[in-house]
Amino acid sequence: MIKGTLHQEDITLINIYAPNTGAPKFVKQLLIELKEDINNNTIIVGDLNTPLTPMDRTSRQNINKEIIELNEKLDQMDLIDIYRTLHPKTAECTFFSSVHRTFSKTNHMLGSKGSLNKFKKIEITSRIFSDNNETRNHLQEKGWKNTNM
Repeated sequence: MIKGTLHQEDITLINIYAPNTGAPKFVKQLLIELKEDINNNTIIVGDLNTPLTPMDRTSRQNINKEIIELNEKLDQMDLIDIYRTLHPKTAECTFFSSVHRTFSKTNHMLGSKGSLNKFKKIEITSRIFSDNNETRNHLQEKGWKNTNM
């Protein structure tokens, strides 16, 4: 968690990396624990390892009870996925499961509904999926020398 000031306004940034298993439950519990630190000037970013909407996953993936409960918690806390709100019809993927052969959007940027007007532009720029060979190749193209993954 980082707290600071941006353009003379207090801001809190929270970066979350959820585990591969039990991610929706983990994120929901973390939001409950951080509730006192979350306000209109909080931005939560990270790999939640959870597609939050049908647009964020392939048709073969099911939405389960834990994802529904996580979405209910987000709604109770007045939090939205800022990218999804600004791009409701864009199917942008941030994760590829080679085991299941599915693409999904598991990286999210959450913020208060009241802060939505502060965002002029938001986009997903990285096209690197969870494939170490692809990541290693990308890093080597960018000039990284030590890419032992």
